Amino acid sequence: MHDIKLIRDNPQAFDSGLARRGLAPLSSRVLDLDQRRRAAQTSFQETQARRNEASKQIGLVKRQGGDAQALMEEVAGLKDRLAASEAEEKALGEEIDRLLMAVPNLPADDVPNGPDESANVELRRVGTPRQFDFAPLEHDAIGEKLGLMDFQSASKLSGARFVVLKGKLARLERALGAFMLDLQTGAHGYTEVNPPLLVRDEALYGTGQLPKFGEDLFRANTGHWLIPTAEVPLTNLVSGEIIEETRLPIRVTALTPCFRSEAGAAGKDTRGMIRQHQFTKVELVSIADPDRSAEEHERMTACAEEVLKRLGLPYRVIVLCTGDMGFSSRKTYDIEVWLPGQNTYREISSCSNCGDFQARRMNTRFRRNGEKTTRFVHTLNGSGLAVGRTLVAVLENYQQADGSVLVPDALKPYMGGLDVVTPDV
Repeated sequence: MHDIKLIRDNPQAFDSGLARRGLAPLSSRVLDLDQRRRAAQTSFQETQARRNEASKQIGLVKRQGGDAQALMEEVAGLKDRLAASEAEEKALGEEIDRLLMAVPNLPADDVPNGPDESANVELRRVGTPRQFDFAPLEHDAIGEKLGLMDFQSASKLSGARFVVLKGKLARLERALGAFMLDLQTGAHGYTEVNPPLLVRDEALYGTGQLPKFGEDLFRANTGHWLIPTAEVPLTNLVSGEIIEETRLPIRVTALTPCFRSEAGAAGKDTRGMIRQHQFTKVELVSIADPDRSAEEHERMTACAEEVLKRLGLPYRVIVLCTGDMGFSSRKTYDIEVWLPGQNTYREISSCSNCGDFQARRMNTRFRRNGEKTTRFVHTLNGSGLAVGRTLVAVLENYQQADGSVLVPDALKPYMGGLDVVTPDV
């Protein structure tokens, strides 16, 4: 959500930010609606004042034995004008809200300009891709040869973009999730949360999935929505609150299933586990002081990177350009893991600083020590990591010529000491 006062004060900056997103100017339309709304508000106030004055005059005239009929008729007419002004102000305010609710966050000044992912900028590479003495397979071929990854049964149960994991692979995915949670809570100070998987409309409006991206979500017949990411419930834990400065930053994490319809992904990654309707993810969320959110963004990204470092998986970090950023983000770092079966890097985490964009939608503020006034917090979120995609990376990077898969050292305590994944007997 955008601050209407900032748009009034600097409409050119607002339109410039939209232009960097590839969007048309909008300030004139917003300000026209705002001017009409404020005029209706002024009319209401002036009419209310005249009504109060006329009502007093009625009493005075009657006490003096005069005829107050004209004043009484005026008051009756003013009542209708009040209702009309109030209705107009409300309708215009709702129209402004609807308009701004569909407008994405403006990019930070240091975000590179560009139309799409081709303009993203690589910041660093960590780790050296393994040199194989055989042709590495993609993860779905590895899993199916092991007899532990079953897309056919999943399709029978649920259709496309689902998978059934069995035996050692099911345990390996569970191990990855537990390892990530332990790392983020134990080493990085995040508080583990087990949130609801079903949320109301308000929660998705708060984080920006609604109203624009409803087609990407699954809705229950109760009116709830299945969460597309734990970012939604975790961030909304502080919706409507005024937080004392001493509580910041608030850092929370959760391991949850996530559900996405992938409405805009027709034809993309139709094989394997890269893009599914249901997947598991460890989410990181920070509620931060605006003066520290850039620092918190770097910290969060480092926390996500640490998972890959401990698993020994090569990766790179890129900063997304203006044309590739998510709706609520003002700046995003993507972490892409090396997949030898595909011979490319693929996204495994996005860490975003949303500034006060979500906080305005949720009405979440904080109060500095000794001050009476409040300010909007900054919100940040990131994957720490997507568990299914991390499983994909482990399978492809640790595969052996005989079809088995070595277990990374960091996961062995979670696998009962198992060193290698082989077909279940």
